[in-house]
This record gives sequence, C-alpha cells and structure tokens, in this order.
Amino acid sequence: MTTVDTARQGDAVPRIRARRPRAASGPLRTAGMYAISIIIGIGVWQLLAMRYGSALVASPAQTLKAARELASDGTLGNSVIASGRRILIGWGLGVAVGVPVGLLMGRLPVIRQLLDPYIEFFRFIPPVAFVTLAVVWLGIGESSKIVLIFYTSVFIVTLNTIAGVLSINESKLRAATSLGANRWQVMRSIVLPATVPHIVTGARLAMGNSFLTIVSAEIVAAQVGLGALIWTSRNYGRIDWVFVGIITLGILGFVFDRVLRIVSSRVLRRYGVKL
Repeated sequence: MTTVDTARQGDAVPRIRARRPRAASGPLRTAGMYAISIIIGIGVWQLLAMRYGSALVASPAQTLKAARELASDGTLGNSVIASGRRILIGWGLGVAVGVPVGLLMGRLPVIRQLLDPYIEFFRFIPPVAFVTLAVVWLGIGESSKIVLIFYTSVFIVTLNTIAGVLSINESKLRAATSLGANRWQVMRSIVLPATVPHIVTGARLAMGNSFLTIVSAEIVAAQVGLGALIWTSRNYGRIDWVFVGIITLGILGFVFDRVLRIVSSRVLRRYGVKL
C-alpha cells in the first residue's frame, strides 16, 4: 500500500506542476490580445489616413509628431493636468453627494417622493445646456467646469445607489430588525454592503459622463485643458492636434477607469465587487 500511495503521489506532482504554466499564461494571453487589437486599430487608422488624406484624417505618424510638438512646450502636459483635476474633483463630489442621497431615497419613501421629481427632471437636461448659465453665474474659472461635471455625475450615482438599495431582499431587513437592530445598524451592516457593487457601477458610469462634459465645458470657458486644446486646434486648422487631444482623452479615461477598477476590486472585494 505504501508503494502504491507513493506512486500516486508521484503522479500527482507532475500534474500540479503542469498546470502552473497554464495559469501563468492567462495574463500573457490577455496582454497579447490587447497588443493585437492595438496593432489592428493602428492599421485601420493608417488606411483611413491614406484614403482621405492628412487634411481630414491625420496619420499615426503625424499624430505622434504633433504629440511630441505639444509635449515639448508643455501644452499637452498642462492640458492633461487641468482636465484631469477638474474631472476628479467634480466626479468625486458627485460620488460623495450621490451615495448618501441614494441611500436615503432608497430607504425612506418620504425622501424618495420629495426628491424624485427633481432628479427625474434634471437628469434629462444635458450639462451642455447649462454651460452658459454656469459661466454667467460662476465665471470662467474652475468652479463652472467642476459644477458641470458634478451635475453630470451626481444623478448617475444616485440612481444606481437607489437601485442597489431597492434590490435588497426584504427578508434580510426584517430578520435584522427582529434581532433588535436599529435603522443605523441595518444601514451599516446590511444596506451599505449590499449596495456597494451598484455604487461602484454608478461611479464608473459617472466617470465616463464626466469626460463627455469636460470637453463642452472647456470649449466655452477655458484657456487650458484638453477640450480647449481641441477647440484651439480646430481654429488653427491643425487636424493632427485635434487627433492628439481626442486620443489623449481616450487614454486618460482608460487610465482613470482602470485605476478605479483595480482599487475597487481589491479594496471592496469582500462586498462582491468583481471588475
């Protein structure tokens, strides 16, 4: 029996070792697929540039050259910093306000009935409609852009938080109440943990809308920023600069969302967040 067990154990060792390269190949395969996708995208981009000419579509080489030109004099870096700061502040305020408002509206029908008409009214008005009023009321400084980004973020976070609260099984709430838990304990121990995945989803959606809003806000009232860069490039007829601004916006949004996903999945994993 000892010989048989030893043989079986010996057979199991190579099997375990053979599985390790497969597990390690997962990230490599993902990176390889990303690389292939990027190469294909650049190839299609180059074909479009050759088909329509540099007056309409800047080629990858022209865009790279323009990016170096804008980076050398600090224009690109200052634009990224300015837009990124505005987005993070406005988005952060939207999350900070939207989460507690959504929790209250989800748990208290009276609050939901009072605030629901305003949320349903204003969430259908795009932020670009308030650009002029924001400039008139708050000036051309940072406040107008941050308020517009806050406006586009807070409703998305609020609605996703409400949806998370309302999706909780009522039996869990009744069980906690029957065991003597008060409203605050129910909110902290049951409602908030169950709502975290919805909050993270709302925060990601709000981040995407923030990038949509920053361009319109900076076009109207900003001297520095990616939106202002795109508008200035258009006035000068520099299509390559326009491409630099657009691609930089996409890269910045990808980085912000990736960081949010990594942080959320690691810090909030115990609440069921898997991104």
